[in-house]
Amino acid sequence: MLRKLLTATGYDALKDELEYLLRKHRPEITEIVSWAASLGDRSENADYQYNKRKLREIDRRIRHLTKLFEVAERVEYSPVQEGKVYFGAWCELEDEAGERLRFRIVGDEEIFAHKDYISLKSPMAKACLGKALDDEVVVRTPSGEVYWYLLKIEYNLDELQ
Repeated sequence: MLRKLLTATGYDALKDELEYLLRKHRPEITEIVSWAASLGDRSENADYQYNKRKLREIDRRIRHLTKLFEVAERVEYSPVQEGKVYFGAWCELEDEAGERLRFRIVGDEEIFAHKDYISLKSPMAKACLGKALDDEVVVRTPSGEVYWYLLKIEYNLDELQ
């Protein structure tokens, strides 16, 4: 079975989202749908139609998260990681022109809420993994190789605990 890696913070955030959807949001919307259905003709009832659609979206997200947690692996920080780029690392790089780039390497499910997160599967992340400070990072792109230098590696300990 293919495992899905999640940082500790990403895992916890998605668990919290699932809990919120199951315990609070879905029951609220279900109550609204029941109320709207009791008003009669559902074909012209905007409250019913809108909230029924919303309920389907919530159910779809619940199914997605439930299936995700069947294969999710929560990756904890380890002090052994210090000094090298591994999953969960914040990286700062600079190219030959002096352009800087900062990002965090995370699982596929975590990138959507953050513009500065990149997937572990991305070419940039793959090129950075295992590198140490001041190492050259070579990223293969369709237009050729791009060279970056690793300036900083951080693991936000307060965020991971």
